[in-house]
Amino acid sequence: MNLPNLGNALFQLVTTARHALFDQGELAQLTYGAFDLIAGNVTSDPSEVIEISFPVGYRPDKTAILSRRKYTKEQLLGRYQFLAFTQLPLNGLAQLVTITEALLGDVVRAVVVRHPQKLGGKRTIQLQAVLEAQSLEEVHMRATDALLNELSYKSPLDFASSLNDLLSVNLLQCPAFHKYVELKATRDIHVHNRGFVNETYLKKSSSHARARDKMVLPVDIPYFLESYEACLQLTEWLESELDQHWHSSEREAAREVAPLQGPNADTGPFKPISQQPSPALPALKKTKRARSKRTDA
Repeated sequence: MNLPNLGNALFQLVTTARHALFDQGELAQLTYGAFDLIAGNVTSDPSEVIEISFPVGYRPDKTAILSRRKYTKEQLLGRYQFLAFTQLPLNGLAQLVTITEALLGDVVRAVVVRHPQKLGGKRTIQLQAVLEAQSLEEVHMRATDALLNELSYKSPLDFASSLNDLLSVNLLQCPAFHKYVELKATRDIHVHNRGFVNETYLKKSSSHARARDKMVLPVDIPYFLESYEACLQLTEWLESELDQHWHSSEREAAREVAPLQGPNADTGPFKPISQQPSPALPALKKTKRARSKRTDA
């Protein structure tokens, strides 16, 4: 089986993940802009009561069962504000974690497939899996899948230790990774504990914990932007670190071309929609701006 240069393969994985992160920033901006536009329309609507229809079920003939509800302007604007300021960043966090988790797993897979000796001599695989395999390469793939499954159940810190053992890449040396650990713990709290801090969150987050036990863990747009930036920084650090172990000619070429192209226009999320945004969704002050798309580290 002819495989591309490992360094180039790893560079492509990181670049693809970074572009997926940029897409999340873009989609978040578009969604925020849509909420802003709708809020403006609601504000300018002469009616004090607005009727909205929404599905409450689905018939066997594949048609929606609709219900209707009347909202005052204040009620409807409140719902859109909840979507823009709470639901949007929560959903965005889940996507950031998914993209970053997938990248780390893909990196492990790419290296271990090329260097199956990294699986170690003590790893076992079921006899049935060996007998069903059509080649030695397939045995390696199944053993790699088993390894990745084990790693998926580890905490981020334990995963970092395992990654260091496997690849000699120490994620704990990357400041952005520690922010990612807290981000992942935040995602877990909102998925599994309705957003209330517990001992598991405090243990995982350590000094990065943002709330005390039993408090509601806040997630807002500035936090999404900070998390977005941390994930981008993690990809940049990982790209550089991997290149030191497995050099990428594609990365080198991209870095030579990038300075000649000049800086791209800023495309960071949640820039003001207009100079006078709707009072329902005011422009946000933020401490960090996401960078424009680029391929250099």
